Amino acid sequence: MTQSHERKITGAASIVGGATVLSRILGYIRDAAVAYAFGAGLYADAFFMAFRISNLLRRLVGEGALTSTFIPIFTEEMGERSKESTRDLVSSVFTLFAIILIILTLLGVIFSREIVLLMSPGFATDALKFSITVDLTRLMFPYMVFIGLMAIAMGVLNSYRHFAAPAIAPVFFNIAIILCIFAVAPFLDTPVYALAIGVLLGGFLQMFLQVPYLKKYGMSPRPRFHFRDEAIKKIFILMGPAAFGMGVYQLNNFVILWFSSHLAEGSVSYLYYAGRLMELPLGVFGVAVSTAALPSLSEHVAKKDWEGFRSSLSFALRIVNFVTIPATVGLFVLSYPITEVLFRRGEFGAEASAGTAVALYYYALGLVPVSTSRILTSVFYSVKDTATPVWIAFFAFIANAVFCFILVGPMGHAGLALATSLSSAVNMVALLLVLKKRFGRFGGRLIFTSALKSSVASLIMGGAIYLIIFKADFDLMGVMMKAVLLSFCLVIGLVVYIGAARALSTPEMTFLKGILKKGR
Repeated sequence: MTQSHERKITGAASIVGGATVLSRILGYIRDAAVAYAFGAGLYADAFFMAFRISNLLRRLVGEGALTSTFIPIFTEEMGERSKESTRDLVSSVFTLFAIILIILTLLGVIFSREIVLLMSPGFATDALKFSITVDLTRLMFPYMVFIGLMAIAMGVLNSYRHFAAPAIAPVFFNIAIILCIFAVAPFLDTPVYALAIGVLLGGFLQMFLQVPYLKKYGMSPRPRFHFRDEAIKKIFILMGPAAFGMGVYQLNNFVILWFSSHLAEGSVSYLYYAGRLMELPLGVFGVAVSTAALPSLSEHVAKKDWEGFRSSLSFALRIVNFVTIPATVGLFVLSYPITEVLFRRGEFGAEASAGTAVALYYYALGLVPVSTSRILTSVFYSVKDTATPVWIAFFAFIANAVFCFILVGPMGHAGLALATSLSSAVNMVALLLVLKKRFGRFGGRLIFTSALKSSVASLIMGGAIYLIIFKADFDLMGVMMKAVLLSFCLVIGLVVYIGAARALSTPEMTFLKGILKKGR
């Protein structure tokens, strides 16, 4: 792979990752505000369940089927069409999906009660919790329209190698919810409904932010009801299996929710808070690299540059392992201190903190498999194969359901977190085996060597922060001292990891050092 493509992937990933860091920081503030105001009880469980339901389309469209299938086709069409014809295609896609999204939203509003009963039957035993969950679901369904259209805009802008606006959009979503918690909730008889208002406002702001950038590239959409474009047919042909595949992925989440709805009150919230903490490194590194790599992989495919294709894939996997392996060890060792420092205040007490920390402990084991799987799935999408990841995802879904059934009894909500990590590993291994069979070797030995060195460096780091955090009587400290100690551990961990990686001559450390020198 040429230096230019390495720079494109690294540069784009840094933009997406940097914006995601800001978004995650505000996302933490948002979650901390929710935890402070609602804790991990009835109202929090109801909101998180309803938000998962209304958020389904973001997972299906925003981070999955539409964007991943749209980018390869749109990239190809950009090279063959005039700018006017390309703009017509964008307008047709926007118009068609606006119609589809509005219809889905209306159906969701009408059948909210049935959807909640299907997804969380355990809530039906508590009339108040069930009623509030239904109301919140009904209120938040229009969010699907905003976030679905935003996903199309993201696909267009990413195809033009513009990553900043789509990446920064979630910042406005988080700000909207935070504002509603403190500015709207105090004036409502049932304060939790303010969260639904924040979700709607945040979704609108995310979509609205993309408009000026679409205009900048001459891609401002307008109503256009010409849906017979061959490119649209290609998108739907590819999107069908991809949507089903993402649907299978969502089934994993809803299996977790289904089981957790039968557990003790607070279990849904524990899993949500822990999942959000795990998504910080996943969003910053895993999603950032996969988002940045897809256009480069698609470009190699369009040019039939298979050597560059394999090299780009190898590089993306090595980079994501270099950052997610130490993140896994860090979350594993510091799950309890992180939860204590970030969330324990207000309505979020000791029991909620302990329950969230246990879930995070087991979720952390899935960080590398989930991040790697995102890269590998992007590879299939870049060659316009959306069917293979579907069957693999379905196999992983079956494994997840079996793991949940086996582990929920003895381990409770912690077993559900572990089941998620185990099924992610199954998914990753299956993707790797199929890719190797189809494309041959893509630097497997180099990837393994790099991962092994990163693992050794991470274990050294983990040992260092373990000794610090548990020799310091963490539980006996005040809130400020806990925060200081945790910050110290994170800094020491980073220094130790970088030092160990340099001592082991980890390839990615050498590459990043070279990029920094050339950038001066």
